[in-house]
Amino acid sequence: MASVVFLLKSYFVTFGEQAILWLHEFQNCRKCGSPPCPPASLPYCEVLLGNCGFIPTGYAVTCLAIRAEEAVCGSGKAMGLSVFNLFYKFKVLVLVTLFVMVLWTTFSYLVDTRQEIPKAKSVVEFFRKVTSLEHSQKEEKIESTAEVPMAKSFQVPCPTLSPYLRGASKLSFKPSVTLEEVQKENPQVAKGRYHPAECSALQHVAILIPHRNRERHLLYLLQHLHPFLQRQQLDYGIYVIHQAGNTKFNRAKLLNVGYLEALKEANWDCFIFHDVDLVPENDFNIYMCDTQPKHLVVGRNNTGYRLRYRGYFGGVTALTRDQFSKVNGFSNNYWGWGGEDDDLRIRVEMQKMKVVRPPAAVARYTMIFHNRDHGNEENRDRMKLLRQVSRTWKTDGLNSCSYKLLSMEHNPLYINITVDFSVQPKVS
Repeated sequence: MASVVFLLKSYFVTFGEQAILWLHEFQNCRKCGSPPCPPASLPYCEVLLGNCGFIPTGYAVTCLAIRAEEAVCGSGKAMGLSVFNLFYKFKVLVLVTLFVMVLWTTFSYLVDTRQEIPKAKSVVEFFRKVTSLEHSQKEEKIESTAEVPMAKSFQVPCPTLSPYLRGASKLSFKPSVTLEEVQKENPQVAKGRYHPAECSALQHVAILIPHRNRERHLLYLLQHLHPFLQRQQLDYGIYVIHQAGNTKFNRAKLLNVGYLEALKEANWDCFIFHDVDLVPENDFNIYMCDTQPKHLVVGRNNTGYRLRYRGYFGGVTALTRDQFSKVNGFSNNYWGWGGEDDDLRIRVEMQKMKVVRPPAAVARYTMIFHNRDHGNEENRDRMKLLRQVSRTWKTDGLNSCSYKLLSMEHNPLYINITVDFSVQPKVS
């Protein structure tokens, strides 16, 4: 565009100079183009110095009239000036048109650029998010390094972005895979825990997975999640919280239990609340907490990799210990499927916190298809409970989570916590 404007401008500047030459004044002459005349002659005359072929279409008649000497001294000037004035107006019109074109092109470019800025900004911010926590967590890191024996204080800190990241992976789930095979694939995992040997992890992360009757899904998740987290150079532990008994499934309460029991073992920096049927596809989706509560599932295969709805805060979420305690954890009253993730989002917003998400290009998951489990039927009371959050959040959560701990077993790939919720309260 700039080169076209330059060429047009050069042409019209040159044409304007020629037009001025065509209106050349002569002193003491009788006719246009005649030799010099005595002083008594009329004071000026004009002659066309250029070839008439150079005159634009529409001006040739004037040019030929001057050539034929039909324009005498005095009258030729008026005729010549009319040509010049017409050309001048034409030139101004063209320049105005070019100016409008340049303005429109610039405006369109700025609009396109403005639309692209949020995308580029989200990617840049994604790669800098973890770094923003380093300064605020220096003191906490010293304490947690001392309490987690697997992390060695003399090691150098791990980089913000691990050099082992691969990006997007095509997931496959082998029906014949066994727990023993997954154990052999992850020899550095012991009792559900792992820490990088070459550096000190930036955060100590507890992965909490609520579970009941999903052994095959759990196996698939463990098979992919362990190498995924190891490539991110995280110091992590995986806790599977199993609900025993025949009461309706309570995902939120199981996650509260996992949080409380995990803190009895180590001073974790970050908690990932993770559904058993969602498997991450891209290891640039970093499993660390941010300065704000983080939602890691922007898209998944069964929704066309789009966010389910604007306020969606379920599937996989990441909150620091401070963030989770500030909202008093999950509600304990969501029995059956649905509502508990929206309840948590409302609690987060009530505490003036904002949900953040990684870029959609990396926050992608594969959902393992399954039918609705028996005992996890749709919770028909969820809308009523959501309307009560502002009144109940202070007394319904971590501080009111009652359960019976049946066992806590440190298996090679995960820590299994089995609890019983024998009494299901009614919603009032």
